[in-house]
Amino acid sequence: MRSVLLLLGLLPQWALAGSVIANRTLPAGTVIAAEDVSPAPERPGGPADLERIVGQQLRATVYRGRRIDPSALTAPMLVGRNQIVTIAYERAALRIEAEGRALSSGSVGQIVRVMNNSSRVTVSGRVAADGTVIVQTD
Repeated sequence: MRSVLLLLGLLPQWALAGSVIANRTLPAGTVIAAEDVSPAPERPGGPADLERIVGQQLRATVYRGRRIDPSALTAPMLVGRNQIVTIAYERAALRIEAEGRALSSGSVGQIVRVMNNSSRVTVSGRVAADGTVIVQTD
């Protein structure tokens, strides 16, 4: 444990901190927009770092003027718990859609449980980029 702390102490500061700062206080759960952040003045990087951060969601509050640590970012949640979503079953040329209620939150590509509103059957499906939950069978 001591050796890990010593190693972290020897790393340059730029390796431990982000290269983008917040232009305003950003509460947890905020999806970062381009006007919310700017490159740190003393750090190289610039547009490439901004492109990686814009569109991500914060896990913790970041105060104005503070660096945004990449570990505080996550993919944005497209489907929230108890949100009404479209459930789609696709197989070859067949597509069946129904309305459902999400039982958990999820971002693109994650598997969430959804309850069909008309039949009350619970199914699992993968969240698509448009917020639809795609149900597949094997």
